[in-house]
Amino acid sequence: MKQILIKNAYIVTMNAKREIYNNGSILIEGNKIKAIGKVEKNLIAENVEILDANGKIILPGFINTHVHLSQQLGRGIADDVDLLTWLRERVWPYESSFDYESSLISSTACCVEMIKSGVTTFLESGGQYVDAMVEAVKNTGMRAALSKSVMDDGIGLPENWVKTADEEIETQKELFEKYNNSADGRIKIWFGLRTIFNNSDELILKTKKIADELNTGIHMHIAEIAAENDYVKSSRGNSTVEHLHKLGALGPNLLAVHTVWLTDREIDLFRLYDVKVSHNPAAAMKVVLGFARIPEMLDKGLNVSIGTDGAPSNNRMDMMREMYLTSLIHKGRTLNPKVVPAEQVLEMATINGAKCALLEKEIGSLEVGKKADLIILNPNTIHSLPLHDPIANIVYTMSSENVESTMCNGQWLMKNREILFLNEKELMENLKQKSKEIKEKAGIVLPNRFPVIDII
Repeated sequence: MKQILIKNAYIVTMNAKREIYNNGSILIEGNKIKAIGKVEKNLIAENVEILDANGKIILPGFINTHVHLSQQLGRGIADDVDLLTWLRERVWPYESSFDYESSLISSTACCVEMIKSGVTTFLESGGQYVDAMVEAVKNTGMRAALSKSVMDDGIGLPENWVKTADEEIETQKELFEKYNNSADGRIKIWFGLRTIFNNSDELILKTKKIADELNTGIHMHIAEIAAENDYVKSSRGNSTVEHLHKLGALGPNLLAVHTVWLTDREIDLFRLYDVKVSHNPAAAMKVVLGFARIPEMLDKGLNVSIGTDGAPSNNRMDMMREMYLTSLIHKGRTLNPKVVPAEQVLEMATINGAKCALLEKEIGSLEVGKKADLIILNPNTIHSLPLHDPIANIVYTMSSENVESTMCNGQWLMKNREILFLNEKELMENLKQKSKEIKEKAGIVLPNRFPVIDII
């Protein structure tokens, strides 16, 4: 079985003791970690691949717990607008104009961008062509939990997205049977609930039942904007979280995304039912959702992770940037420099993300027996030196530029900043062409922000 030995590194394990090995080594055999720290010579095979990582930092691969693969082609189509305009007038018309090829190009491009920022695992909250997402994940070598964007109710749905609750459930069951645990176990199929604006109680209840039976996750946008709670109170009698509680839909396999508008009682309900949270700081600020009460959630013991959201709402699939924002905005909101410190942010991006993905026993930390999902950071850039406090530097000074190599399941996806499984320049050309085609097909016309003069 193939072995890879990475030596002389500063290894941040994120294990239960949060141990760090200075000048440490990590031995990978197949898709798992065989030894870490000091590696005994008798464990090393003769044909081992050796990489000297002197002066570099090894971390568990980042886990992006909320992303939309099918929105990558729509980067820039919905800037500086409110959420409902963003959704109904820009993103839905754009996404509903996709075909399989569009989704495949979009998904592949999104995966590549995440790999270049150190992401090895992600949770996809839903598109329409899950088959294309599966192909992209298989081809790029990443680990993912994929969902269909599931909606059976609400205003403004594109005509080709209108489905009944039973149709949506049946489609997801078929996807689960076909793809769950495929690609050497790297792909999981979750059930999706887009948002309570577009999900009937029937769909919510049936989704909870089948997800529990199949032992898989549920991915849902929850308490995203104040108007959401107002809508649910007027139509169903309670806020979103209170209504989900009344239905019996809260549980440890529910990933609640954004969660900006939670009361103290709702945070306590999340704690009681072990609901997982994905915090998306850049998207929350850009689409003006508000500031989620992350310090309060962490103080109550909620498992909070980090996600980027999709390209039209964030514009960057950059987990390094997301970590930086996570710490800064909550210090500013609470006027307390000690809230959400660097080490806690790193937990959110790694081991907490693994818990959200229901994969804590497999990924999220660097330990013997766990999957070999890791990244190598090179701190030797002018923007990240000197390195007095490596953990703080990772969060506060480094960027995706510092991610030198990315490995998932024991395979190099990127090495020395080179993507190994495809021609990146060719992908970018396909991306430009296909995004233009879809924009024209969807009939989206963006205003010129400044006078444009065509020179002939």
